[in-house]
Amino acid sequence: MELVVLALGRSLADLRAGRVWLYLLLPALAAMLLSVALALWGLGWLAEQLLVLPPMTWLAAWGLVWLATFLAWLGGWLAIFAVAYLCASLLAAIVIMPLLLKHLSETEYRDLAAMGRDSFVAATVNSLGAALIFVVAWLVTIPLWLIPGFSLLVPLLLMAWLNRRTFAYDALSLHASDAEWASLRAQHKLPLFLLGLLMAVLAHVPVLGLLVPALAALSFVHYGLEALRRSRGGAIVSIQGEQA
Repeated sequence: MELVVLALGRSLADLRAGRVWLYLLLPALAAMLLSVALALWGLGWLAEQLLVLPPMTWLAAWGLVWLATFLAWLGGWLAIFAVAYLCASLLAAIVIMPLLLKHLSETEYRDLAAMGRDSFVAATVNSLGAALIFVVAWLVTIPLWLIPGFSLLVPLLLMAWLNRRTFAYDALSLHASDAEWASLRAQHKLPLFLLGLLMAVLAHVPVLGLLVPALAALSFVHYGLEALRRSRGGAIVSIQGEQA
């Protein structure tokens, strides 16, 4: 948990820089515009579609039409929010993350040698793959909404997984070798998920939630690079090692 707190503290400290605010606001603006557009054009239609699908039809057959209607509209809102968050996360991972990495590599982590692979394609494939799994898992878990509280718990857990899967890899792909990434992923699996879960909770806070995708990217960069720095024990990596 120490690294989680440290990453959050450094992320908040970075908000003093105007450049970082620019990185935060771009995905936020995209998420806001997409959410408004989807709500205006698709919320009613989406709720109608959910009403004719289980478990809504089961509830209606049991005489609980009001509950089926409520869950259909809630599901519609959650779906719109999930789509907007997913798109903002992809934008943060594919576009904003490299900018944050460049900024922090030149300022707070100048001592950390880049021994990974600067592959835009690999990072993009990782992000798109995570997005696809997220969408499928979200659809498959819709029946769990019948369990009290699960309509909020399941999206949180899925968003936490999405954050960890997307941003943890992207934060380290440039600096960590394959062996280092495998080791860090195993050692920090739970703290990285907790960091992703915290970001998922913040994503549900009005207004602040719009900033979360880029803030998550920033936090995961701090966590990943500091964890890598500690795993190397502050060792100076040779030029030959950097080029390997």
